[in-house]
Amino acid sequence: MHILHIYKDYPPVLGGIEGHVRDLAEGLVARGYQATVLVTSTDRGTSIERPSPGLTVIRAARMLHLASTPLSPAMIALARGIRADIVHLQFPYPPGDLAALAAPGSPPLVISYQSDIVRQKTLLRLYRPLLALTLRRAARIITSSPGYIASSPFLRPYAAKCEVVPIGVDVTRFTPNDRRANAVPRLLFVGRLRYYKGLHFLIEALRQVEGAELWIAGNGPERTRLERQVADAGLGDRVRFLGDVADEDLPALYRQADIFVLPSHLRAEAFGIVLVEALASGLPCISTALGTGTDFVNVHNETGLVVPPGDATALAEAIRRLRDDPALRARYGQAAVHRARTLFSRERMLDAVERVYRQVVRERGQA
Repeated sequence: MHILHIYKDYPPVLGGIEGHVRDLAEGLVARGYQATVLVTSTDRGTSIERPSPGLTVIRAARMLHLASTPLSPAMIALARGIRADIVHLQFPYPPGDLAALAAPGSPPLVISYQSDIVRQKTLLRLYRPLLALTLRRAARIITSSPGYIASSPFLRPYAAKCEVVPIGVDVTRFTPNDRRANAVPRLLFVGRLRYYKGLHFLIEALRQVEGAELWIAGNGPERTRLERQVADAGLGDRVRFLGDVADEDLPALYRQADIFVLPSHLRAEAFGIVLVEALASGLPCISTALGTGTDFVNVHNETGLVVPPGDATALAEAIRRLRDDPALRARYGQAAVHRARTLFSRERMLDAVERVYRQVVRERGQA
């Protein structure tokens, strides 16, 4: 079976969904599938790579970048020449909808619905008709958590064709550390420094908490503003900006931390793959209740604490609770490892995606 994966970027571009697409493509090729990944290039040139037998990565020339969306007319032209048994589209990426439409033979469409469009209101008004067409066309819509189906106004009308497949990672890469805790408890954040991550609330919370330090791994458009906030709050000796951390170095970074915090305050944080990595590393987690997948991954009072979004005081209270109770941290950490290995392994995810593919191909044959 030949799968055409469509999204905007692919590693080495950093990002949770970029890594997820790589895991899907490489994992399914290892199981005997053929995969073509169609994304945009980071420049005006088109390139074709074949990193392994059965896997082709096409990076279509990028014309411009608008509203966090790379635009590439070449992507649509290239899609017309790719015959696939299934098109698997990562959503939201509006140009990807057009590329999926262009695939010859109208193969079944599977959508991984990663997030509603939250901030780009003008884009959403323009995109809404195409969005509705894409959701109607989809043979299956994969969501990463049950809560997103219920909470998304776009998904609720299509709940009957939604399948919950939690995003999985290679949990064997992330193992708990058997060292003693840091003398000063170390909080860790990993991710792109973007508007919805809520890091300004976390920095304000740290100002209310003594006896803890924060490491921030990642880069992004919010970094300068966050660095200014840290300096203005006099927290320069307690907050470290690590910049981008190579994928192979992430497991060691998690093992150096005591508590993981994902303070996102908007629904653009639909799942939190970094939460899965933290769970697998045996870290108690603090996350926010967004009605998305974050409070599905991290379970309140089981693997960590879940607080209201955009509430620095609640974040500070959660940090103090875990800072002051090493036994609670250890108990949550043990439960975290069990939950990661039980629900969020890459193999479990691949099994579920394979089932979806087989179902839509069988239904296509019966139509």
